[in-house]
Amino acid sequence: MISLTSPVETRAHGWPAGAKLGALCVATLLLFGVEEPVWQILFCAGMLLLYVLPGRAFLRAGLGRLWMLWPFVGLILLWHVLTDDGEAGLVIALRMVTAVGLANLVTMTTKLSDMMGVVHWLAAPLRRFGLRTRSLELAVALVVRFTPVLAAKGQMLSLAWRARSRRRAGWRVVMPFTVLAIDDAEHVAEALRARGGL
Repeated sequence: MISLTSPVETRAHGWPAGAKLGALCVATLLLFGVEEPVWQILFCAGMLLLYVLPGRAFLRAGLGRLWMLWPFVGLILLWHVLTDDGEAGLVIALRMVTAVGLANLVTMTTKLSDMMGVVHWLAAPLRRFGLRTRSLELAVALVVRFTPVLAAKGQMLSLAWRARSRRRAGWRVVMPFTVLAIDDAEHVAEALRARGGL
């Protein structure tokens, strides 16, 4: 989610990052404060409308990112149907899809530098107490940058395992993946030290 980008420029790209993130917080609180299924359906429909407005390419990219939720939605609905509480399952599933959809919408239309500006602004009170917030800001940026890289490396490890075995990779790629992550972290640490550190 945090590494998403939009395939097209939208009006929301020009809106302040702080306002978008604040609106996302308010919307999420509202989502979790309402229990009625009708309202959750309306919220979800409103979220989908926000994806439709910028055009077909934006809608396709947004729905593609939401499609990853289907196993969770299916599991939640199945569990609640089996426990004879389908309405609660529907509310939870709709709430999850809407919340993730809104968060994706914000990250797709906000530059990383703008998000880092919000983190810098939020950390301003800590600087009054003499704390250096540059490390925190850099850590957030590194997490944002590392997540898609590590996901791609994990996929490559799974593909390499599939090329050599008929069995599913599963837990067998955890150790190589950990070694890759540590190796990347060491390279970044060396690069930071070479540039003067924090």
